[in-house]
Amino acid sequence: MPPMIDPSLFDQIKSKIEEDTTVRKELEQIVDELHQHVSFTQGLLSKIHSTPRSKYATLLPQVEEGIKSQVATVGKLSAFASQYPYYKYNHKWTRPLQDSLSTCLLFTWLSTHTLLTPLQLATYYSVPLNLTAQDDAFHITTEEYLLALVSIIDDLSRLAMNSVTLGDTALAVEISAFIRDLHAGFQVLNLKNDILRKRVDSIKYAVKKVEDVVYDLSLRGLIPAAGAENEKKGE
Repeated sequence: MPPMIDPSLFDQIKSKIEEDTTVRKELEQIVDELHQHVSFTQGLLSKIHSTPRSKYATLLPQVEEGIKSQVATVGKLSAFASQYPYYKYNHKWTRPLQDSLSTCLLFTWLSTHTLLTPLQLATYYSVPLNLTAQDDAFHITTEEYLLALVSIIDDLSRLAMNSVTLGDTALAVEISAFIRDLHAGFQVLNLKNDILRKRVDSIKYAVKKVEDVVYDLSLRGLIPAAGAENEKKGE
C-alpha cells in the first residue's frame, strides 16, 4: 500500500519556512538600518524649531547628508526586497519609508520652498513609483507619499508656532499659505485608504491653528495686514 502522505511534503514545508525566516531577518536588519538613519535625520530636523532661519545654512547640509544615508539604505532595501513578493513583506518597511520620505519632503521645502512630486521623490530615491500588482518589485506608493505629506504638515504647523517665538513672523505666514494649499489639494482626493483618510482629516486642525496665529499677529500689527487678510479668507 503506497503512503497516504508524500514523505517529502513536510521537508518542503520546512524548507519554505526556513527560507521565509531568513528573508524576514535580512529585511529586519536593513529596515533597522533605515530606521537609524531616519531617526538621526529627524533629530537634526528637530533643531529647526529652535534655530533662526539665518542659521539654516549650517544645519540643512547636515540634514542632507542624513537623507543621502537613507537613500543608500533604501537602495539596498529595494535590491533585496525586489527578489520577493512585494505584498508579502511591504508591511515591514512602509512606515520607516514614509518617515524617510517626509524628511526628504521637509528638507526640500525648507531649502527651496518647493514641494517634490511623487515622481520627483521616487526619482531622487532611484526606485519605481506605483508598480502594478503583477510586478513584485520594490516601489514607492502614492499612499506612502501622501502620508509623508501629512507628517510634514504636522512638522510645519509646529514650526510656524516656534518661528513666531523666534521673531520670524514671515515664516509663519509662508507656512500658513503652504499648508492651506496642501489641505485644499487633499480635499479633491477620493481616499479609499482608511488610515490615510483619518490622517488627512486631522490636517484641518493644524491649518486652522496656524491661520489663527497669523491672523492674531496681523491684529497686533506684527505682519502686513494684506497678508493676514488673505490668511483669514482662506479659512
